[in-house]
Amino acid sequence: MNKLALIGAGRIGKVHALAVNGVHNTSIKYVCDVHEPSAIKLAESCGATAVSVDEVFADNELTGIIIASATDTHAPLLKRCAENSMPVFCEKPVDISLAIAQEAASHIEKSGVLCAMGFNRRFDPQFAELHARINQGDIGTLETLIIISRDPSPPPIDYVKVSGGLFRDMMIHDFDIARWMLDEPIETVYATGSCVIDQAIGDAGDVDTAGVTLTTASGKIAMITNNRRSVYGYDQRIEAFGSKGMLQAMNHTDTNLVHSHAKGVSTDVPLHFFLERYQDAYRLELEDFIRALSEKGKPLADHNDGVESLRLAEAAVMSASTGKAIPLATI
Repeated sequence: MNKLALIGAGRIGKVHALAVNGVHNTSIKYVCDVHEPSAIKLAESCGATAVSVDEVFADNELTGIIIASATDTHAPLLKRCAENSMPVFCEKPVDISLAIAQEAASHIEKSGVLCAMGFNRRFDPQFAELHARINQGDIGTLETLIIISRDPSPPPIDYVKVSGGLFRDMMIHDFDIARWMLDEPIETVYATGSCVIDQAIGDAGDVDTAGVTLTTASGKIAMITNNRRSVYGYDQRIEAFGSKGMLQAMNHTDTNLVHSHAKGVSTDVPLHFFLERYQDAYRLELEDFIRALSEKGKPLADHNDGVESLRLAEAAVMSASTGKAIPLATI
């Protein structure tokens, strides 16, 4: 039986606790959080014990650790995992500071500890199939990639203030998917952003609407659009266009029904938010972590992917503030 410790009992911690329930031969042994009542409540719900972080690292029989705590704790905890030779699954991002993220990744690299990153969208069955069919040559040579990601509504301002901003927080998932799909070095990043949804977000120094263009060494182009408001639901789509055709991953709805009648054609609206849309992906990414542990292999996304996606985010922040395309080699 694989025994995991879950650090972080907030919203994403609960998501991972639920996902672990669906992973064969795996359970949560410990839960810890700076807010002890939250740790106790989540531990009780999954048959675990609420303990301190020190108690977690004192248990040599643990299979691994899931880091789902606040972003500013990720890098210190990753270093501690490296020091204790403890396999780890870490939520994105490694940190909102590229330098701190690089330092933590260096510790992991030197230790040789297995580290998986929580880029759950790689594990979405529809996106994974799109990626596989690009690699199979179904659309010939990939030429352009369009990634759309729109939240149903803006996050609380208190969250915005500590999130690192849209490019580092929300779009980092799309940067990772772009890197994965393009599968070649990205040379330049051009970004623009504005605040048209909630002025409080602008007052906090962030944007709520953004577009980024990535250009690879061979000339492939990826275009990413993010919005913090989508009145019809959680909008998650990818279009891959190539020399022999196109692949499109569309939104998920409650049903696949299409109603065609005299006045038009209608379908259900997209699922409401990420918890519903990526429910399977959260389980599959943890299954991949356990697979990598048992086979002593590599996870689909690791600490290096975390650093590289953050590097793209840093370039986007710089581009949006200067109005210039940023060579990624300068970041």
